[in-house]
Amino acid sequence: MNNLPDEKPGAISIISTPIGNLKDMTQRAIEVLTAADIVAAEDTRRTGNLLSTLNLHKKLISCHIYNEHRSVLSLIEFALSGKKVAFVSDAGTPCISDPGFLLVREALKNGIEPQIIPGVSSLTFAVAACGLPVDKFAFYGFLPVKQGRRHKALAEIAAENKTVFIFESPFRMEKLLKEISELIGKNAKIAVIREATKLHEEILRGTAEELVQKTSGRNWKGECVVAIYPIIGKEEPTEHTDDTEED
Repeated sequence: MNNLPDEKPGAISIISTPIGNLKDMTQRAIEVLTAADIVAAEDTRRTGNLLSTLNLHKKLISCHIYNEHRSVLSLIEFALSGKKVAFVSDAGTPCISDPGFLLVREALKNGIEPQIIPGVSSLTFAVAACGLPVDKFAFYGFLPVKQGRRHKALAEIAAENKTVFIFESPFRMEKLLKEISELIGKNAKIAVIREATKLHEEILRGTAEELVQKTSGRNWKGECVVAIYPIIGKEEPTEHTDDTEED
């Protein structure tokens, strides 16, 4: 008898979806969505469009930051009753600055091991595309909006000894670049990855000072992933080194 996780009743699947290019939808993700009884989505309209493109018709349940606690309890009940629940965020991989953590935590508390269906993520795209050292890196998600907490976070980034990745809204990109130049250093190396995998995909690279000058007055569109290499006065590694010791 085949006991693959995909065939167990009462499954909860955390599914990565495309961040722009629908061709990035994996075959496994399509198969799990096809088998699902219920699809929980951060934005049911956006997910509805995705399902329509895949010619799938599923019961959709809203599960976003404002109703997550309540929705998660319902999803756990569905799974415990034998339903196959699929969870997706707006785009990319859930749990990465998106809902999903509460569902995973409650599933584990109730003896359900969630299936993680990997796929595209704007974070991993940026790690590969930034052109900065990524043998180790940190992820800060979205920075706080209030100035005091925001500047504190930027001070923490300035003290990092590795490349740091953050998400940013287009409405705060000009402000962010100026803050990086002023609080982390004008020579800090930056990569801005905008509209990854989409028609107007763009990657800007340079020092904080260079990007402030280059993009001054720009009308930013699309959410961005920003990579910051804050180590000033130190040389970048020129090749990969393996520091692991053999037994």
